[in-house]
Amino acid sequence: MGVIQNILAVIVVLGVLITFHEFGHFWVARRCGVKVLRFSVGFGSPFWSRYDKHGTEFALAAIPLGGYVKMLDEREGPVDPSEQHLAFNRQSVWKRIAIVSAGPLANFLLAIVAYWLIFVVGTTTAAPVVGNVAPDSPAARAGLEPGREIVAIQNDPVRSWEDINLKLVAAIGLSGDLSVATQASGGAAREYRLPVENWMVGQDPPRPLASLGITPWQPDYPAVIDQIMEGEAAAQAGLESGDRIVGVNGEPIDDWMAFVERVRQNPGQQLEIEIARNGERLNRTLTPGSRRLDDGDTIGYIGAGVAQVPWPEEYRREIRYGPVAAVGQAFARTGEMSLLTLDAIRKMIQGLISPSNLSGPITIARVAGESARSGFESFVGFMAYLSISLGVLNLLPIPVLDGGHLIYYLVEVVRGRPVSEQAQALGLRVGLVLVGGLMMMALYFDLMRLW
Repeated sequence: MGVIQNILAVIVVLGVLITFHEFGHFWVARRCGVKVLRFSVGFGSPFWSRYDKHGTEFALAAIPLGGYVKMLDEREGPVDPSEQHLAFNRQSVWKRIAIVSAGPLANFLLAIVAYWLIFVVGTTTAAPVVGNVAPDSPAARAGLEPGREIVAIQNDPVRSWEDINLKLVAAIGLSGDLSVATQASGGAAREYRLPVENWMVGQDPPRPLASLGITPWQPDYPAVIDQIMEGEAAAQAGLESGDRIVGVNGEPIDDWMAFVERVRQNPGQQLEIEIARNGERLNRTLTPGSRRLDDGDTIGYIGAGVAQVPWPEEYRREIRYGPVAAVGQAFARTGEMSLLTLDAIRKMIQGLISPSNLSGPITIARVAGESARSGFESFVGFMAYLSISLGVLNLLPIPVLDGGHLIYYLVEVVRGRPVSEQAQALGLRVGLVLVGGLMMMALYFDLMRLW
């Protein structure tokens, strides 16, 4: 069922993003007087198509990993003299720039609308309160104390752990002091300077909070099982909903996280556990299954969930804006995420971020499915981020992408004449090799994550 949900989620996400991107090209081309021959979502032979009154074919194709808008162009075949004024190559350089840039701009616009919707609907998130500080960590050396709420990173205000992680990822490679401003429950503010050196360089995947030695605060969860997944280790051991874990291998268990830690540390190893059920003490043998993480580590899991504990009101934060204020917030978040994506690409080229963080269709499908199951805000937020990534990547100066075409047209503006067909053909071959190589790398890392 999870695989089906992932497939459906990625079809919806990619379908929306590709349609918006190509519609940007299509809409501006029509406004610039260019004849559009085909608007295709997907590659390959169409399995559905329709023509409009202008002679444009709208098609859905079998391979949903992209799309294209085919315009009348004398470079791609003979054009009837009566229609030459409708050809893309006959348009002014500024019209061609507008048509090519419209696709990525449509993706940014989609992200703005998505973030605006999230901010208007509003979300309730956990307050970014420090729970624990690991000994001899940057946070411990700076004197950061548990119980303080983080309100700014590097002087930029934050309101949630998501905001904090975004600010911390932007600081990858930092050497020096990382500024963390906090506030105590009583209102006393204090800034800490966390010493870091080549922070998180090459870490795969990056774990910003763990690298600083910070664990978010969360309520104490008693080790009481709520959900049991059929066929997994917990069900095979005879555990039931409502069972309280009392001990593991003769050692007492105080809360759920202590139990989870014992399970994670013992993949495939038998554990003798003691449970309390209906006033009785019972013994069971539990053998956790094995699960491989993205970073290559293997952990144990049993297929059981904990009984939820209500989150205290003082540790909850509501983020909501009015329709007008949300517009500014949406633009700001889109700009921030765009710059973060560009910075991540730069750091990957410099070797500060591992290339294994590249994601292909398999990872996108998994994350899309997980975000869909997590709720509206998570799914729309993921779609917004992916739309920004698509817009940024398409603007990179690689010839086969929109950004490469824009470079040609900007050169034409400066020189006063188009780039030669030979140079464009060579650039196309180089671009295809670069893009193809990136796609193969992303798919390779996807498969490594599965294995």
